[in-house]
Order: sequence, then C-alpha cells, then structure tokens
Amino acid sequence: MTAQSAEALPISERLAKLAEEAPEEAVSLNWILSQLHERAFGLFLLVLALPCCIPFLYGVPQIVAFPLMFISTQILIGRASPWLPERLGNRTVAKASLSNLAERASSLLGRIEALSHPRLIALTRAPLDRLVGLSLVLFSASILVPLPATNTVPGLAVVVVSMGLLQRDGILVVLGFLMGTIWIATLIIAGATVITLLRGWLGL
Repeated sequence: MTAQSAEALPISERLAKLAEEAPEEAVSLNWILSQLHERAFGLFLLVLALPCCIPFLYGVPQIVAFPLMFISTQILIGRASPWLPERLGNRTVAKASLSNLAERASSLLGRIEALSHPRLIALTRAPLDRLVGLSLVLFSASILVPLPATNTVPGLAVVVVSMGLLQRDGILVVLGFLMGTIWIATLIIAGATVITLLRGWLGL
C-alpha cells in the first residue's frame, strides 16, 4: 500500500488494512509506526489508545501507556515525526489482536469520521498542537492509575483528540480535552476525599 493510497482510505479501513498487511503473526510497534506515513502521530496515538477504551481490560492499557506518553511528549516538544527507542519500539502486537481491534473500532471511528470535518484547524497545528501534546501526556499518565476502569475514559479522550488531529477538526480536539480534563479532575477530587477520610479515621 503506497502512502498516497493509504491517505485516501477512511481511518477505520486503514486500520483494517494495516492488520491485513502485517507480515508476521506478531509485529513490533516500530513496524506499525513505519506503515503510517504522513499522519503518523495521529494514527499511532489512535492505535495505542483504542485498546484502552475497553472497560475492565487490565495489562494492555498499562503496556501501551508508556509509548502513548512518549509519543505525546514528542508532540509537546514539536518533533516533526514520531520515534520510539528500541526498547519500546520492539514491543510486539499480535496480528490477530490488530484485526480484532480494527473490527471492534470500525463502528466508533466511522461515526466520528461522519461527524468531523476541518474546523478550528489552528488547534491541530503548531504552535497550539503543543498544548494538545501536554494534555495527551497527562491523559496517558492517568491510564497508569491502578484502579478499575481507569483506562477507559482517558483512552477514549486520547482517541477523540487523535481523530481531531487526523481530521484537522479542532472541535474534536476540544471535546477530547474536556473529557480527559474532567476525568483527571475527578481522580484528583476522589483521591483527596479518600485521603481526608483516612486521616479522619486514623485521627491524624
């Protein structure tokens, strides 16, 4: 699949094509990154974030959270194209998992694509995209919180922001930002409440 033909595909179909063209039963994150061509930042974030949207899925979200944070940091510092160090890039994903992910996500991505179009484009380009990168770092970090279902909301926030970057849709970027920010605020308030209750029970 050439870069030009890949760019012409809807995002949901492009993910399915990516899984179809995987040369082995398991492929590395570096191989996936090498196939994403022009829109590598948005698509790679999307591929990493989609598994995090599955409720009560443990292990996988925590594995992809570090690459998510690493790629988001590169948006924050203004890097032109994404890169992974060898240790992260050599992590593998099963071809069957890619296919299953593309199938399960096609409906969601199709609905988002149908509603999106270029608007508030400045939010998807430099220098404002660096603020987007900062928010993505925070959302990715919150996936690591070891509590039930804590990966779902920030994972969905990253997906929505990623689709905004891919579709040049600043409204989607704002919606994803609000989702992730409200979630982090909820975690902070809940954590502060628990600490206050524990201190009260312990008489501290």
